[in-house]
Amino acid sequence: MNDSEGLQAVVFDLDGLMFNTEELYQDVGRELLARRGCQLTDELLTQMMGRRSSVSLQIMIDWHQLDATVAQLESETDELFADLLPRRLAPLPGLLELLDSLERAGLPKAIATSSRRAFAVDVLGTFDMEQRFAFVLTSEDVQRGKPDPEIYLLAADRLRLRPGQLMVLEDSENGCRAAVRAGTYAVAVPGTHSDQHDFGGSRLIADSLGDPGIYAALGL
Repeated sequence: MNDSEGLQAVVFDLDGLMFNTEELYQDVGRELLARRGCQLTDELLTQMMGRRSSVSLQIMIDWHQLDATVAQLESETDELFADLLPRRLAPLPGLLELLDSLERAGLPKAIATSSRRAFAVDVLGTFDMEQRFAFVLTSEDVQRGKPDPEIYLLAADRLRLRPGQLMVLEDSENGCRAAVRAGTYAVAVPGTHSDQHDFGGSRLIADSLGDPGIYAALGL
């Protein structure tokens, strides 16, 4: 018996895993900081990635000792994204094919993201995709954001499954740490924004959402 036997559902992260929003977040972050004479470094980006918006922005404020509040930066972020999403949002390779395969197999799927609900709804709505998932958990559904395992434990509870019966697909170190700590079958799918992250504890490091290892683990 292999260690993936018994997987009953798949939980997706959103940003940088399903869509190219991490790329867009970086552009927004650079603009926020450029307005204040600062730069978005790789080190700062790694600290911010995979965390809820309010935490990421507070890290940015503390890192550069900015004279700004989280609320101010969130407002600016929303304005910038309102312009970017219609023009540049795109699903990442393998997403649509994997969703189709899961639906043919009758495997439930959900989303657990560190983003705010309004943003997640906007992203999914761009491709009319929200109805394809059993539910969408956001930063507003938990007290403790990733890398805390709370959001994935909640996902397991909502699906009425044990954490070990969930495959979790994540692109960031913080997200994978949350999935591993929750006891799920954690799969890392690094992008160019996260290919240097530490994915220790993950069961698989996939090349993309189309990686044959994902399909094999799910019996697809």
